[in-house]
Amino acid sequence: MYKGIGASAGIGIGKVVVIKEQSLDYKKETIADAEAEKKRLGEAIEVFIDKTTKMVEAMKVTAGEQESEILEGHILMIQDPAIKEQIDAKIDDEKINAEAAVEEACDFFAQIFAMAEDELTQQRASDLGDIKTRLIKILLGVEEVDISAVPEGTILVAEDLTPSMTAGINPANVEGVLTEIGGKTSHSAIICRSMEIPAVLSVENIVSTVKDGDVVVLDGATGEAYINPEDSVLEDYKAKKAAYLEEKAALSKFIGQASQTADGHVVELVANIGGPDEAAKVVECDGEGVGLFRTEFLFMDRDSVPTEEEQFQAYKTVAETLEGKPVIIRTLDIGGDKALPYLGLETEENPFLGFRAVRFCLQRPDIYRPQLRALLRASAFGKIRIMVPLVTCVDELRAVNALIEEIKAELDAEGVAYNKDVEVGVMMETAAASLIADILAKEADFFSIGTNDLTGYTMAADRGNADVAYLYSAYNPAVLRSIRNIIGAANKEGIMAGMCGEAASDPLLVPVLLAFGLNEFSVSATAILATRKVMSLWTMDEAKALADEVMQLTTEAEVKALLEERARS
Repeated sequence: MYKGIGASAGIGIGKVVVIKEQSLDYKKETIADAEAEKKRLGEAIEVFIDKTTKMVEAMKVTAGEQESEILEGHILMIQDPAIKEQIDAKIDDEKINAEAAVEEACDFFAQIFAMAEDELTQQRASDLGDIKTRLIKILLGVEEVDISAVPEGTILVAEDLTPSMTAGINPANVEGVLTEIGGKTSHSAIICRSMEIPAVLSVENIVSTVKDGDVVVLDGATGEAYINPEDSVLEDYKAKKAAYLEEKAALSKFIGQASQTADGHVVELVANIGGPDEAAKVVECDGEGVGLFRTEFLFMDRDSVPTEEEQFQAYKTVAETLEGKPVIIRTLDIGGDKALPYLGLETEENPFLGFRAVRFCLQRPDIYRPQLRALLRASAFGKIRIMVPLVTCVDELRAVNALIEEIKAELDAEGVAYNKDVEVGVMMETAAASLIADILAKEADFFSIGTNDLTGYTMAADRGNADVAYLYSAYNPAVLRSIRNIIGAANKEGIMAGMCGEAASDPLLVPVLLAFGLNEFSVSATAILATRKVMSLWTMDEAKALADEVMQLTTEAEVKALLEERARS
């Protein structure tokens, strides 16, 4: 048995097709005619854009509009002036061939993205790797890998499944995906989930371990994979696959149902999104609103800050799509740890604790005011709530509220409509915020707990560092106490306590969070029905009894073991 990361749920059973990238054999050479070399590069970029545009259209059919935006982002990135100028400069100044210039420039920017704290920004490094490889192939005249013709019942095995590769996938023929790298937030994971293809990622040396035609069984939930398994294992997983498909079909009965416990305790079950196009998916999956709209994605893959009008249209689209359901929109969470070349930010020694989020925004009113104006204007078209990220002291919340009041006065003077009672809340994701939750609750309109960062900051552990991975867990008693404290402070002041981190959809933690008093659960759109089902399996008394037991335990391992023992399905 091989163990990786379960990135897309389901059981995959099929025969291996190994996808190996062709070797990009070229030499770094000194060139005599820089203009001719730049002309060759320009022609290659035109081919790249044309091919990628066709891939986008194909992916819209197989994976959906949202996922196709990944490849649209590749077009924007290769046109980014900062990247293009870096490549041209290397040709002009260093007199090197286009292939070498592309590789060095893309690697430079990829390193910047890879240093980011959050996984979604880190994924831009992978994007640049894909762009680099494809552009060099075009320069060399090497044909790209085409996986559109793999036979029915295929398990795709690759070092990584890049966005350009996935554009050609026929979901009807692919039973599963197995890769050497990638995580739950990687593009390969996102696309596999959208196509409902089981996927296990980050299995070491799997490409060299298997060969074409090998039988593979993989479990996209547990991250387990078997190569040429014994008949008993194969039959066992065939039964598991049938049960999984049956369970998936059974979730449909929760469509249109209230999100409530077995004894009728009702909560709000909403979804996390990264752009306006994802709002329709929330409605499709029966979400009750949006608990986190990550606005930083409006600022990425472009060469300048989006205008107030551009932002207004995006926020308005989401509000109208949700038709009066609540929409929590997080203000810009970007800064020292997230590279946007056009912002001109300095590289920080410790970006995890640096100039980002609300710290950055309050010092850049030229960027923050247009966003707040756009949010207020959009609030006239739906139930928009504004959320402030990375708050560590009440002064930051007060400063944001003061700025909002100034903008309200401007809009009043201009005769522009907005919701005069728009709610402003805090994303609770730092140890400091947890410790002063009682103070913040008196001035915030709501809380939303970001468990990913809260876990990292509470445990002083980088989730991307394998050496300290054992510390990064929401099951840790310190994290659970922090969560309970935040929710308790919100409940005491009568404001909404929500959660938009991954813990909100963890079936083991759902009853504990209910017992703590969490009012709103914000999960991925595809996890809504499964989370609603878990809620329905517990009464509040049962959940509170479980939570009481959990809070008596002293280690992460003890907590996890108890929750697994008491899990209901």
